[in-house]
Amino acid sequence: MENNLSRNKEQELIMISIYDALIYITSDMEFSLEKIVSSVYECSYSDVPLFSKEVIIKSLSNYNTIVPIYQDKMPKWKFDRINNISKAILLMAYAQNKLIKDKTDKSVVIDVSVRLAKKYLEDKDYKFINAILDNVL
Repeated sequence: MENNLSRNKEQELIMISIYDALIYITSDMEFSLEKIVSSVYECSYSDVPLFSKEVIIKSLSNYNTIVPIYQDKMPKWKFDRINNISKAILLMAYAQNKLIKDKTDKSVVIDVSVRLAKKYLEDKDYKFINAILDNVL
């Protein structure tokens, strides 16, 4: 599968995987991250690109570290109260820019995040994503 995905599609699947995991996390339910990722990517977990796995795992395993960083930059909002798609986009962006071995440039991360926000969120929500990421990354 690693060679069959465009980078844009891979970014989208990363966001969806994080979103799916957040559904379980916010519902206080147990889950298998490998099963979620395999289902989203429609392949065996071992065939999921390494970049995807790294971003997904770093996003979720550092959740309690990342959330206060965002919360600090959004005093009028509670991170826990924003929708899970926005959370997934923000977690993914932070991991790509700050946590993975081959960090992605801030402008690229913001561009991808805004594109995903425009596709999956309400009309002007992408502006919120853009502003928060510009302040945090």
